[in-house]
Amino acid sequence: MPTEKASAGFEETYRAQRLPLLRFAYLLCGSRETSEDVVQSAFASAQPRWDQIESPASYLRRSVLNLVKDGQRRRYQLARLVSVTSADPVGLPPEVDETWTLIQQLPWLQRAVVVLHYYEDLPLVEIAQVLKRSESTVRSDHRRALDRLRKALR
Repeated sequence: MPTEKASAGFEETYRAQRLPLLRFAYLLCGSRETSEDVVQSAFASAQPRWDQIESPASYLRRSVLNLVKDGQRRRYQLARLVSVTSADPVGLPPEVDETWTLIQQLPWLQRAVVVLHYYEDLPLVEIAQVLKRSESTVRSDHRRALDRLRKALR
């Protein structure tokens, strides 16, 4: 049973991290509803072991990333099984810049690196920790993503 201190820490973290995590999830998946579900699931799965988590913000960010990735993988597999194309694409709000369409076309890991670096302002070293990849691999993913974006913008 969590202590009062652990519960307060969870509630404070929820208030502080919910909106940034929703934004992060939305940038990865493009759906407000899915973003809400993913962030809620991340907090729900973290709550029982809250006092064991060393870095809550990093843990929650990684959890959101994994949940979005798993959801996209399941949707892709389902679409392949039933050979159904997705319904109307989600319309992007006007606050998302014009390169967003190109970012959505990047391979999953390259898109994650771009979102974490440019939209979440994380350094590549921290992105490597979040993605559990080596720093050199993340730098390569970053370079390849930028090369693809430059080529598409020409």
